[in-house]
Amino acid sequence: MQFVLNGESTEMSAGSTIQDVVNTMEVGTKRYAVECNEEIVPRSLHTKTAVQQGDQIEIVVAIGGG
Repeated sequence: MQFVLNGESTEMSAGSTIQDVVNTMEVGTKRYAVECNEEIVPRSLHTKTAVQQGDQIEIVVAIGGG
């Protein structure tokens, strides 16, 4: 299955979830947000939300500074 992740074409196996995609990003304990098809996906739904063919996913990692 193909989808777009942060502007780049990406391929994962069918049945992958948002959490599976996040795991490939190796964000660890950093704060991050996920948007799928221009809608924020709450962290509580990451393991329940399946990625579909053609989805547009953006994962943004917060960077501290001041």
